[in-house]
Amino acid sequence: MTQYDSLPEGVTRETMDVDVLIVGGGAAGLSCALQLSNEIKKHNEDVASGKASGAAIQDPMIVVLEKGTEIGAHSFSGAVLNPKALAELVPDYKEKGCPLDAEVKEDAVYYLGDQSSFKLPITPPPFHNKGNYIVSLSKLNRWLAEQCEAAGVNIFPGFAAVEALYEGDRVVGVRTGDKGRDKNGQPKANFEPGLILKSKITIFAEGTRGSLFKQVQEKLNLRQGKNPEVFEEGVKEIIQMPSGTVKPGQVIHTLGYPLKKSIGGTFIYTIPGDRIILGLVAYLDTRDPLLDPHRELQKLKTHPFISNMIKGGKVIAYGGKTLPAGGWYSMPQLFGDGWMVCGDSASMVDVQKLKGIHLAMKSGMNAAEVALQVLKGSESSKSVTQSYGQKVNESYIKTELYRVRNFHQTLSMGVFKSLPLIALQEVTGGRGLRDGMSTHTDAQTTKKLQEVWGSEGLQAPENQLPKPDGQLFFDKLSSVYLTGTLHDENSPNHLLLKNPDTCRSICEPQYKSPCNHFCPAQVYEMVPSSAEPGKKDLHINYTNCIHCKTCDIKCPFENIDWTAPEGGGGPQYRET
Repeated sequence: MTQYDSLPEGVTRETMDVDVLIVGGGAAGLSCALQLSNEIKKHNEDVASGKASGAAIQDPMIVVLEKGTEIGAHSFSGAVLNPKALAELVPDYKEKGCPLDAEVKEDAVYYLGDQSSFKLPITPPPFHNKGNYIVSLSKLNRWLAEQCEAAGVNIFPGFAAVEALYEGDRVVGVRTGDKGRDKNGQPKANFEPGLILKSKITIFAEGTRGSLFKQVQEKLNLRQGKNPEVFEEGVKEIIQMPSGTVKPGQVIHTLGYPLKKSIGGTFIYTIPGDRIILGLVAYLDTRDPLLDPHRELQKLKTHPFISNMIKGGKVIAYGGKTLPAGGWYSMPQLFGDGWMVCGDSASMVDVQKLKGIHLAMKSGMNAAEVALQVLKGSESSKSVTQSYGQKVNESYIKTELYRVRNFHQTLSMGVFKSLPLIALQEVTGGRGLRDGMSTHTDAQTTKKLQEVWGSEGLQAPENQLPKPDGQLFFDKLSSVYLTGTLHDENSPNHLLLKNPDTCRSICEPQYKSPCNHFCPAQVYEMVPSSAEPGKKDLHINYTNCIHCKTCDIKCPFENIDWTAPEGGGGPQYRET
């Protein structure tokens, strides 16, 4: 509970009882809902035909909560989709019009020097994508939602789940956030209290750094004995090229330029309509306090290899997101009394291949199979939900994640230093020289400015932004405009600063305020301090927030807490 959760006199919260509650309308949550609907239909048919005993499940109330204004508004990814989970879930997905932009026809990997480019003669196996599909995750999730609604699933967009409800250590539902509070948390004329949703089983599928599941895992100590979560930050643009200039179905990955003091890489996808998707991903366990993926993406476009490719184009869409990178050893406990967790919220991403959508979908489908048992009369106790963990272990989720269980930890040592070790992992099934390599939280790895940049700091040539032109090069604020981000300016700030004095007295002088750089949306800026003349205070432009959650992850003092804003606030992704 926060200071803004008390209700005006005479106002009460409505309580709704549901059968299955899914928090998050992304690939994991929607796949869970659709699979559950399919399982219920099959169960009822089997009961009717005498193939199964027991009673039919009548009018099940399956609810998906989505904090965006609509499904897909907050969905953002690369994205190249391995279709195997989709084919299990909807075998006739092509006939049903699943929005697949292009089947991958060509793969390539390049190393970029400052001005040069070198194509690897053989594309490494992890970068083989033929048979996969380039997709817009936003469009894919909208299509999945249509399938869910046709199957009778109840989708509630614009409802942010802000508090888990417990009976002892058992999760029994959630509370959604209030709507219509002003900056000070006071109810406005349009005030609507949040709902209390009680459920037989709750499934957390919030995506990367799920804000509600973060609370749950802390309360229930779900990461005991696990590696800390670690993350990468990705930004991308969609570039409209002149007619007839783009061959769709190409996937190109690059290493090297522009990243100098951070690990990462870039991706280039081509899709119909003469469009190029250009993106950059950087590890957040970098030492560099000035890491700025948006700036690095702009610099990438100055490289001859890229500039020749995008000449004559215009950026029409932009976005940013973090993705979990810790993999198998960073996965929390996946189940408990009354709950399960799926997808990115459970660190289910193969960071070697940059693939997570099919793993999120499969985990949601696994959770649905267990939810069916609850609806058939089983309790949702840990003794029942533990079968979800067994299903994950027996599926390709474990097969794929276990194979790369030490990959992120190794590559974090540096591209060239890690190559022999990664090659050894390939031939030892992911083990390498030693297994169970540990990680540190991304916040802990940040070093002081002087240690990394010496006296040059922000003035170093590497830290200069190419001049914006409104066509191919943009400053952050102009890029944010392309996301369609909207928040009510007279609503509470959802980015909670724990100690402003830390920003003023330690972080700005010694680290030059990393949040001012790593945020891809110009949410944070240092302004002259009114409290201490000569120093600077952190100002938070929370209405710019595109929900990447990097601030919750990478602040060296863990001084920022990302919480869900009023339901519906945030980016309005349509093409990404």
